[in-house]
Amino acid sequence: MNRILAILTLDMENLPVNFPEILKLEQEVVAAWKAEGVLEHLFLRETKNGAVLIFTNVDEVQVKLLMETLPFYKIKKSIEYLSLMQQF
Repeated sequence: MNRILAILTLDMENLPVNFPEILKLEQEVVAAWKAEGVLEHLFLRETKNGAVLIFTNVDEVQVKLLMETLPFYKIKKSIEYLSLMQQF
C-alpha cells in the first residue's frame, strides 16, 4: 500500500495571538482524518516547528487538498510531499 508523507513546517516567527485556539481546531481536524482512515500517523517534530503526517488510501492530489483545509495551513512556512512505497 502506498502512502503520502507530508512534512509541515510552521512560520514560528509570525504566530498569531490566537495560536492556542488554532491548535485546538487543528487537533479536531486531525482526529477526524484518523477516524475516516485517511491519516495513518502524525508525528510532531522535536524542534516543535511542525509535524510529519502519513496519509493512506488517498493520492497526492487529495492529500494536498486535505492539507489546505488544516487550520495550520495559513501559518505554514512550507509543506513538502513525498510519495512512499512500502518495501516487502
